[in-house]
Amino acid sequence: MIQLAGAVEEAGWDGLFLWDHLLRPESNEILDTWVTLSALATVTERIRIGPLVTPMARRRPLKLAREVLTLDLLSQGRITLGLGLGVDSGGELSRLGEATDPRTRGAMLDHGADILAQLLEGEMVVEVGDHYTVDGVVLEPRTVQRPRPPFWFAARADALKPVRRAARFEGLFPINMDTDQLRRALDEIVKIRGSLDGFDVCVKAEIDGSPPAFAGSEATWLLQSWPAVADLDHLFGVVMRGPAR
Repeated sequence: MIQLAGAVEEAGWDGLFLWDHLLRPESNEILDTWVTLSALATVTERIRIGPLVTPMARRRPLKLAREVLTLDLLSQGRITLGLGLGVDSGGELSRLGEATDPRTRGAMLDHGADILAQLLEGEMVVEVGDHYTVDGVVLEPRTVQRPRPPFWFAARADALKPVRRAARFEGLFPINMDTDQLRRALDEIVKIRGSLDGFDVCVKAEIDGSPPAFAGSEATWLLQSWPAVADLDHLFGVVMRGPAR
């Protein structure tokens, strides 16, 4: 991963993002996302890094805030935080006694993201709710990025509630969307925010690295992704050729 980060930066890519999973059906050879990101932060100088995405439903807000803060300091302000509901395809929710109901996880994400934002912005947080309790905590030191690192939120297909959640923050990570679904999502974001100014839209590239058909001019990031089990020679070959222009 350290060699990959060096290749990504050398070849002119803009970022390197990692999944945040504990268990996967394809393989159980998994490195801890946050420890790995810390290592990548210390061997790079330019690229943005972060989890894409971390599921709030199996995290504690203060612990996650400490991780984000530490990575922001280690990277000198280069972390982007991806947040979402998570998936249970590897049993990382059900096999560990975590919440599996999507509505419950959605409520936890809404509540947790608000607490997380307040903590990272240096506010005194007093929150007693159904899912999280934070009783008079101020996070120190402050982040390099102000008021805090950007939050991107995953949203699938035609579900608009995750889109509305993303609109309150800094970015959208569309998953399994077509042209019409993305258009509706962006219209909803504009309705809430007034415009897309300062808002990131990160779309997955096609297998050959080209933008997907549904990606309009509003997309700001094109994500080249690999499966959990990848051919390393091919991966490094694609990386060293540099991003699509």
